[in-house]
Amino acid sequence: MDFTGASHDHHSALLPRRERDQTSPVMARRLIYYVAMGPLACLLICLFGGELSGKNMLGVLAWVFIWWLTEAVPVPITSLAPLYLIPILGISSADDVAKCYMNDVIALVLGSFILAIAVEHYNIHQRMALNITWVFCGDPPSPRLLLLGICGTTVFISFWMQNIASVVMMMPVAMGILDQFRDDHAVTNHPVIQQFGKAVVVGVMYSATIGGVATLTGTGVNLILAGVWATYFPEENPISYSSWFLFGFPLSMILLLALWGILCFVFLSETSRDVLASNLDRTHLKRELESLGPMSFAEKMILLVFGVLIVLWMTRSLTDSLPGWTVLFHDNVGDGTVALLMTTLLFIIPNKEGHGEKLMDWNKCKKLQWNVVLLLGAGFAIADGVASSGLADTLSDGLSFLDVVPSFTVTPLVCFVTSIMTEFASNNATTTLVLPILIQLAKTLGMHPLILMVAGSIGAEFAFWLPTGTPANMVGFATGRIVIMDMLKVGLPLKIVGIITVGILMPTLGVFVFGDIGH
Repeated sequence: MDFTGASHDHHSALLPRRERDQTSPVMARRLIYYVAMGPLACLLICLFGGELSGKNMLGVLAWVFIWWLTEAVPVPITSLAPLYLIPILGISSADDVAKCYMNDVIALVLGSFILAIAVEHYNIHQRMALNITWVFCGDPPSPRLLLLGICGTTVFISFWMQNIASVVMMMPVAMGILDQFRDDHAVTNHPVIQQFGKAVVVGVMYSATIGGVATLTGTGVNLILAGVWATYFPEENPISYSSWFLFGFPLSMILLLALWGILCFVFLSETSRDVLASNLDRTHLKRELESLGPMSFAEKMILLVFGVLIVLWMTRSLTDSLPGWTVLFHDNVGDGTVALLMTTLLFIIPNKEGHGEKLMDWNKCKKLQWNVVLLLGAGFAIADGVASSGLADTLSDGLSFLDVVPSFTVTPLVCFVTSIMTEFASNNATTTLVLPILIQLAKTLGMHPLILMVAGSIGAEFAFWLPTGTPANMVGFATGRIVIMDMLKVGLPLKIVGIITVGILMPTLGVFVFGDIGH
């Protein structure tokens, strides 16, 4: 599910393609079975669910998730299913379901996507990547610092863009640095050079995931969490851009340092420094930077709009004693409001490159990732249906046996379970499935729901084992420089560090950021 809509034409060779020959008789029959499984499962649950409260909603869940997991029907089309299934089965009205597909979170996504398209169109991402990597490279060049620069740059880009887009942007930059070794065949095949190449590829892949943790718009999982929280607990303070950043940024920095340390330990030795340093120079980076030329007026204006938007996001809601600027508008303004407001400026400000041309026009927006928008809307509709249908209460009753579980083990356990699930299913699908369950689990255990919701959501982003865990992993795997064992060597300890860190931060930093969630 993934966000392959964020790919770019000039990097399309890096993206994996699903080699599914749907014309073969075997595959055609399999697809028919998968298509039939969804409605059949829904029908059986609805007819034979007995007195089960919310059985119709459970049927909707079965139908949608079977189609999501098997991809028998394109994921964006499956994401439209709640729009007709929930009203037909009498769970909610059509208007109520439709509202879930356009709320402030969706507005935030749309604004962020348009800004990301503008950044890509004017090649700002490459300029940022090359400049930051140039700074980190060091003089004389240090392989360890260069690796940190590449990973840190990917993390930074992933703050503002979807993970797959960040990898697609950074992988060519990383490959360009590694290409310096191709002039000398003996050097290229040196084990030390090959190990450094593995470190770079794995570092870019996992850094994109780590960067997505830091900001509310970094990945769909965070947005799903914010939307589900607002759906179930509309009377509580929403998860704002600034509040999530206060929690997600420190977590992502810890994970970045852990990733860097693991990469250096696994792939770089003390003896490798001399081999790599003798073949590394800053000539390639300088040549690439010079080829971009000076920054244009359009680039400067887009960065200005982006910078102002980030400031508005961060200052919209601060603390109870120091409210943000939204108090001027009686707290009616959301993060999505300002995202669309600032995005609109891109269609007004001229780019000074052509007569009458603006920074953005609608033709450039054809790359807008509607698949992600529909997926998020489906997640919010499902969350609302689970709450309104009575299925949430049924889930709560079924989880009563967990009363005996020590409370301090629940948070890391939840993070661990979702981190395993996300290796085999989309992180968005995993999050959409588990959040309603975690809300009921928290009620059963007498815990604040946000503790388990945040832990479960972040765990769903820890796809650090398999190429199929996330499209970003597939992009790195498709380079041919790594094997699954390379991913596991880094991903296993990184996942452990992530789970332990979440277990520590939730009852400490989480209490400070999200309020009194310890009770």
